[in-house]
Amino acid sequence: MSSSAARIIGPIHALPCRGVGGIRGEMREWWERARALGAANPLVVDIGIALLVQGAMTMPFVVPRAAGAPPATWGAYGLSTLTVLPLVWRRRAPVAMLFAVLATNALYRFTLDGPGQPLPYTGLVVVYTIAALSSARKRLVTGGVLLVAVPVGVWLNTRSARELTFSLFVFAAAYVFGRLTDARQRANRVEAERAAARERARIAREMHDILSHAVSLMVVQAEAGPVAVRAAPERAEAAFDAISAAGRDAMTQLRRMLGVLREGENEDEGGGAAPRGPQPGLAELPELLERVRGSGLDVAYGTAGVVRPLPGAVAATVFRVVQEALTNTVRHADARSVTVRLIYGDGDLCVRVTDDGRGPRSGSGGGGHGLVGIRERAVAHGGSAVIGRGADGRGFEVSVRLPLPAAEEMAR
Repeated sequence: MSSSAARIIGPIHALPCRGVGGIRGEMREWWERARALGAANPLVVDIGIALLVQGAMTMPFVVPRAAGAPPATWGAYGLSTLTVLPLVWRRRAPVAMLFAVLATNALYRFTLDGPGQPLPYTGLVVVYTIAALSSARKRLVTGGVLLVAVPVGVWLNTRSARELTFSLFVFAAAYVFGRLTDARQRANRVEAERAAARERARIAREMHDILSHAVSLMVVQAEAGPVAVRAAPERAEAAFDAISAAGRDAMTQLRRMLGVLREGENEDEGGGAAPRGPQPGLAELPELLERVRGSGLDVAYGTAGVVRPLPGAVAATVFRVVQEALTNTVRHADARSVTVRLIYGDGDLCVRVTDDGRGPRSGSGGGGHGLVGIRERAVAHGGSAVIGRGADGRGFEVSVRLPLPAAEEMAR
């Protein structure tokens, strides 16, 4: 190998081997950044499009010209530039820009008649913009104008059916692409609205679970406090401690949630990301059960089957289901005891919370927001929820089934 070849090949070998996937990833990242820049600065995009069109229209002025062709003068080039300038304002007044482009092109044709263009670039961009951004009435006006302007332009140029057919085709294609862009943007907006609605529902469930549970425990303890002060002062002190603990826990979880919601705002203000903590899971269940026991309710907890680690999202759902079920027991059941069981199957987990209270109140039908939230959480994981009277017709039971990977898969 020659030294010159080595000098060329050596740096190539030194390049990192990213592969096709890495290059595609970088291109995708670059494209997403460009889209974000365009969404934040539409005028920058319009100026870029105008410069791109100007570059395309410059080509006939710089390439060698056939003998007898119209001269490529500076005046003709300046007038061609004048036909491109309206594109900078294409979003603000697209129909007005269409008439401006037609007028400047007519001025170019009837005054200097410099080098022609292989495509009507400015007209295509404006038609695409009108199809993508304008109302049906403006699109109809544009169609009527083009049905007159295109045949007139062909008659002034070559008067050939071939040019007429081609011109109608390219303008129709620009219109179709504009309508497709509008349809895609509408679909994206609908999906964004649906995602926002799902996120609002999720936040509502979290807020309900946190506040309902904490406030219910605090109310029960506060109602028992005056009686305990007279009968057993040491129990009154424990009740006040339980109220304080429930309030502090609620405040901690609310701060965590609000910190996540404000994370983007803090980053925009240069304050850094808000502190984020993990969602509560099975590790927090004993503390939850202990707080409920502090309200005077006898809480039993047990598991069945092969206990194994759960995915984080599933563990958080289990915690919230148990929390909401216990909250309903404390608030409505007038129960003395409640049993919480986690039954691990090979392909699912059953969360069962059963109390010995009076069951659902007459006419409630189990339709409270908390119970609706339990069903929504189960469905979100592909599971199901059965809520109603206990197996023997007494008390109240919440039974939620959540699908899980098989035990062998979790062990890998």
